Amino acid sequence: MKLSSIVVLSGLLAVSEALPQQHVLQRTVTQKPNFLFIMTDDQDLQLNSTAYTPHILSHIKDKGTEFANHFVTTALCCPSRVSLWTGRQAHNTNVTDVKPPWGGYPKFISQGFNDNWFPVWFQDAGYNTYYTGKLMNAHSLSTYNKPFPKGFNGSDFLLDPHTYSYYNSTYQRNREPPRSYAGNYTTDVITEKALGFLDDALASDRPFFVAVSPVAPHSNIDPAGGLMTEPIPAPRHRHLFQDVKLPRTPNFNPLNRTGVSWVSHLALQNQSVIDYEDHYYRQRLRALQGVDELVDKLVSRLEESGEIDNTYIVYTSDNGFHIGQHRMPPGKTTGFEEDIRVPFFMRGPGIPEGKTEDSVSTHIDLVPTFFELAGLPLRDDFDGTPLPIKRQSVSISHEHVTVEFWGTAVLEGDFSEIGPEGATHMPNNTYKSVRILGDGYNLYYSVWCHGEHELYDLTTDPYQINNIYTPTNATSQLLGRPLQEVIDRLDALLLVLKTCQGSTCIEPWRVIHPDDSVQSLEDALRPQFDVFYQKQPKVSYDHCLNGYLLSNEGPLVGLQYRDGLSWSAWA
Repeated sequence: MKLSSIVVLSGLLAVSEALPQQHVLQRTVTQKPNFLFIMTDDQDLQLNSTAYTPHILSHIKDKGTEFANHFVTTALCCPSRVSLWTGRQAHNTNVTDVKPPWGGYPKFISQGFNDNWFPVWFQDAGYNTYYTGKLMNAHSLSTYNKPFPKGFNGSDFLLDPHTYSYYNSTYQRNREPPRSYAGNYTTDVITEKALGFLDDALASDRPFFVAVSPVAPHSNIDPAGGLMTEPIPAPRHRHLFQDVKLPRTPNFNPLNRTGVSWVSHLALQNQSVIDYEDHYYRQRLRALQGVDELVDKLVSRLEESGEIDNTYIVYTSDNGFHIGQHRMPPGKTTGFEEDIRVPFFMRGPGIPEGKTEDSVSTHIDLVPTFFELAGLPLRDDFDGTPLPIKRQSVSISHEHVTVEFWGTAVLEGDFSEIGPEGATHMPNNTYKSVRILGDGYNLYYSVWCHGEHELYDLTTDPYQINNIYTPTNATSQLLGRPLQEVIDRLDALLLVLKTCQGSTCIEPWRVIHPDDSVQSLEDALRPQFDVFYQKQPKVSYDHCLNGYLLSNEGPLVGLQYRDGLSWSAWA
């Protein structure tokens, strides 16, 4: 072993002696794969931001596979991250917001996940684990040691309220006191920390999982003011993309109002707002250049080490982002494609180069995927299934995504004060929805807490402009069936998904049809099931709440389970 490696290991061992639960594993030669996981914050896919990151494309996408239909299940930072690292839907973590009482790091701790989440599981399986950057919201100067996050051999976390300040960040390494990096560009700081942890990982024969989570291209938030403004690029990138504008898709500032709830009341944006949103978009692209350089340096270091061929590299984001679509100011939190679709590129042993994978996948599937690639048995409490990567994979193909949200919509940018009395938070943004992509159909169906519904046929309406939810119209048809018959099926499916656990999240049709007569929406649409689905209860809420309470969720199971009857009894 190199002398430098011994120094690194001894430093880490000194940390581990002070932290009994954060043990550094003495390494032995192993064939288990390594992992490098890079996750940006609020990066869009639909607005084409990845086209402006050449290193990410050449090092990861072109050298591996793009998962073109990859979704998040909650379009908000903290719930999405907790779901990712636990393999559970937000309704099973009950971490549904970015701060207490419904979310944030304190809620993560109170739910018991600090002893029962991915880095702990992977350490127990013989991996050394490292993390730098943003962990989750409300991981702050006052909460970082109450208690310390478990499961990491080395960690250097961004802390609130400085997480999103590009030039006034604060980091907290292992169990050391927080340290201010005021005056330093945060993506450059993360780059150096990530390279250091990668060196630590490479200094041993144990397999490793290195996670790097820069905040770009998230909005800038200065600790003193708290306003969410456009991100700040490094000086070397400020001149780029002078002529770039937001894609002028049909749903960008549409002439006619779209959506439901607060979205349907937004005013047409004037030219000043549009010009600002173009600027906001350019600033996001510029801020991503530091991430692109980060990826280049990390992959180059892996190539130099000789470990590149035994390392899975993943690039993604915690959620998507919209700017101007449906007249919305910058932000996330909706079920529109801009917010729930995210970039997902993966390369590594056995992963085809230059391939596009069209099967449906979600962030809930990632930890099961890492388990399978590491040769670990899957846990029963996983709500997801491995991605179809390994030849002998236990991956279960699914056509649905459960999309759920509780609470308020957050509006960002200089023109975000559009609500009552200049509010930047829109209430009653609580909804349950299903995104379903199958052979011959491409749908999004949503039920809101105040009773409004959305149904979009993305085959004919890819920008979700025309809400076709009109159940009282007896002449409307969809997928060759009366519209109401399709809605009945989607309601029954959503009724299962909104409280699913484990295997029922992966194979919901088996809950409705235990005899396996139905495995897809196409199967369910057979006329022989019409009466059965007509009788099923519909998804509803008792109130609009800012968090998840099971007692508020309306009907929980279908009639066939209440009465002990199968679908055939209703035919």
